Amino acid sequence: MATDVTVPTDLWEGDLEAVITNWLASDGQAVKQGALLAEIMVEKSQFEVTAPADGTLTITQAADAIVRKGDTIGRIG
Repeated sequence: MATDVTVPTDLWEGDLEAVITNWLASDGQAVKQGALLAEIMVEKSQFEVTAPADGTLTITQAADAIVRKGDTIGRIG
């Protein structure tokens, strides 16, 4: 069963868009729950996205993609 990697809804105030600035794990890489996967930026503030589960990462939104709170940016299967 796959687990979505989503942009957390509680990282920043308001309904601003974010940009994925860097993936720290590669597509197809095995990851552990809690591992740092990606960095996103909102108005010059950097935030981290961690793995919600163990498994193999599939990236669905590339670096430089514009995302919002709750958007799915990858899957772990």
